Amino acid sequence: MKHLNFLSFLLALVLVPASAQSTSEGYTDRPEFDDFVDGMVREHGFDADKLSQWLAEARHQERIIELISSPAEHTLQWHEYRAIFIKPERISQGADFLRQHQDAFDRAEEAFGVPREVIAAIIGVETWYGRYMGSYRVVDALSTLAFDYPPRSRFFRSELEQFFLMAREQGFEPSRLKGSYAGAMGYGQFIASSYRHYAVDFDGDDVVDILDNPVDAIGSVANYFDEHRWRPGGPVAIRLDNDIQVPERMMTRELRPRFTVSDFREAGVSLPDSLAGDEPARIIRLEADDGPQWWLTGHNFYVITRYNHSHLYAMAVQELAGELAKELETVAESGVGE
Repeated sequence: MKHLNFLSFLLALVLVPASAQSTSEGYTDRPEFDDFVDGMVREHGFDADKLSQWLAEARHQERIIELISSPAEHTLQWHEYRAIFIKPERISQGADFLRQHQDAFDRAEEAFGVPREVIAAIIGVETWYGRYMGSYRVVDALSTLAFDYPPRSRFFRSELEQFFLMAREQGFEPSRLKGSYAGAMGYGQFIASSYRHYAVDFDGDDVVDILDNPVDAIGSVANYFDEHRWRPGGPVAIRLDNDIQVPERMMTRELRPRFTVSDFREAGVSLPDSLAGDEPARIIRLEADDGPQWWLTGHNFYVITRYNHSHLYAMAVQELAGELAKELETVAESGVGE
């Protein structure tokens, strides 16, 4: 999905309206504008006048540059990041969301093999189950980043291209779509290229709508994980003893696991017997409010980081999913709803 750090300043998106950060500057007088329009007409058959009209309405948003330059995943410790997402109200409302859409979650688990609590946790972390899906016009966000953010301009010009293709395919009016500061949309905060590649029509109405349709969003998140090779029943993250000793050479920075469980065992690291030796594994150290924590993360943890390239993000999803599973179990044991 090439998912970005879309959650970093979710509260800022709520508290600071996009309109308050816009300027009158457009993009029609920029050479990049003509190049982009010409390419869309030549390669995808867009109407030049209509496309120019949409882009002429796009406005630079300085606040977007500020937000994308300081993502929370790069500035917060684990205990600070965790506190944003693991809250009683987010857990209880997540359980409500799971019960409300039980049929969709049943079908998603059966079709894709992804646990319902993981799907719900993604939506819960991304948008609080659809409550906060972003206040920026996507055309403003992507234009700002495509033309005024040199570090990632090539990527965001591609996303701007994908956005117009997506809007045409789904019959959406581009100027009306809103999302995050990085152009992510809907319940699961898909960027445009991910929308086109992974979003699915999960309710059979012949429209792929993750913007307003939670059923399509549930199926689409599950499909994304399936396409990135989620392993049903595989481990995500397991807490290890605080006194564990891990060779420095095995404490890797990249998200993709370089070692296996057997590699760690051979290096003298004590791991649970239940773990298969050939399971890809990475051990991470997190700063909790009561001191450091050690976690062994598996292939499925890596799959979560394909949604957002941060181990803090994946841990937040893992922990929220665990809390949702416990909440459902508690409700089931109490017989509520029977």
